Amino acid sequence: MTEEKPTSRKAVLIWMIVSQVLTVGTLAVWLVMAGLSFMAYDAGVTPQATTFVTVILAYPVFPLALVIAAWIAFARRNDRLAEILSGLSFSLPVLVYIVLGAIAVFISNGK
Repeated sequence: MTEEKPTSRKAVLIWMIVSQVLTVGTLAVWLVMAGLSFMAYDAGVTPQATTFVTVILAYPVFPLALVIAAWIAFARRNDRLAEILSGLSFSLPVLVYIVLGAIAVFISNGK
């Protein structure tokens, strides 16, 4: 009978901490965007402006829910799911920032 050595969960824990620090970084960018989103009302209160501001202000619910789910998965020793959920908490906003940056560069080079 051979004893299996328990796998170290240290790498998962480090990944979760790093990814959640990156998530806080996306929330810092969100804070600026949330402040600027109220300029949508400069042309008057319209359903489109209200929808835009509501979506921007509701954003933190997404990473917060993923972070909570990741820690629950980690506590239940479902490391793979914890890694995925923790990574998703910052990867989608970063992807949006990259796409918006690429669009800005494309537009500025087109003039």
